[in-house]
Amino acid sequence: MTATIEETVPVAAAAAPRPVKVRRRGESSPLVRALSHGALVVASLVALFPVLYIAFISLGPDKMDYLHPGQIFDKATFSNYSKVLFETDFASWFLNSVIVAGGTTVFGVLVAATTGYAVSRMRFAGHRQLMWTLLVTQMFPIAVLIVPMYTILSSLKLLDGYTGLIMVYSATTVPYCAWLLKGYFDTIPVEIDEAGRVDGLSPFGTFWRLIIPLARPGLAVAAFYSFLTAWAEVAFASTFLLSSSKYTLAVGLQTFVSQYESQWNLMAATSVLIALPAALVFYLVQRHLVTGLTAGAAKS
Repeated sequence: MTATIEETVPVAAAAAPRPVKVRRRGESSPLVRALSHGALVVASLVALFPVLYIAFISLGPDKMDYLHPGQIFDKATFSNYSKVLFETDFASWFLNSVIVAGGTTVFGVLVAATTGYAVSRMRFAGHRQLMWTLLVTQMFPIAVLIVPMYTILSSLKLLDGYTGLIMVYSATTVPYCAWLLKGYFDTIPVEIDEAGRVDGLSPFGTFWRLIIPLARPGLAVAAFYSFLTAWAEVAFASTFLLSSSKYTLAVGLQTFVSQYESQWNLMAATSVLIALPAALVFYLVQRHLVTGLTAGAAKS
């Protein structure tokens, strides 16, 4: 009897099935992960190729080197950058762009933040219609807006100046930023406002001292969007700025291409220089971008 038991135990152990690995819910298979990573790599290369190509073309000393990019390897130089920096009005264009982009960022974010906070916390007549009106303004293309805006700025004597351009850019950025910040303010508990009123703060004091520090991610996204809109915009700037001394970087870039001559090497170098401040601003706010963009997405 004992021998029989000893013989059957190894047989039963050998016949036991192997443990099956159960995939957790939401976990992708190795093939799906490989395909998704491959797609991301391809998308990254597609996005980076134009930037790298422009940077490479900017190293060619001749204006026609873009037609034969392979020849740039033997004669690559940074002379285009020195020529743009010291032999053109790049410094003036850069200063004008900083003034316009900085003014748009400060003014646009301030208006958008106060608008978003008011709609998020206060129930006044027409607060829903206000937000939908802001959304409707985003439906009109630039080509439709240029003529009426030009007429308005001309009647207000704001053509060929920074103030008019800042107002135009702010009118473009405020609707999106107001919706963005309204969604972010909705995620901040109302009890914080009530605590501020208990401590004797006015509504604006509560907004400035309590809510603004908590809304930094949303404000960072709004500031980044406003800065990029004003920094890289061409249509409004080239129409409303009449004096060459008021040109921004985007408008000054067009001076390298005329009816009789196209200096593509200088244009490429200037494009790289224009992109550097935008990349710096992105680096400064990038840790807030994901939080600011996704806040309020699941808010009912």
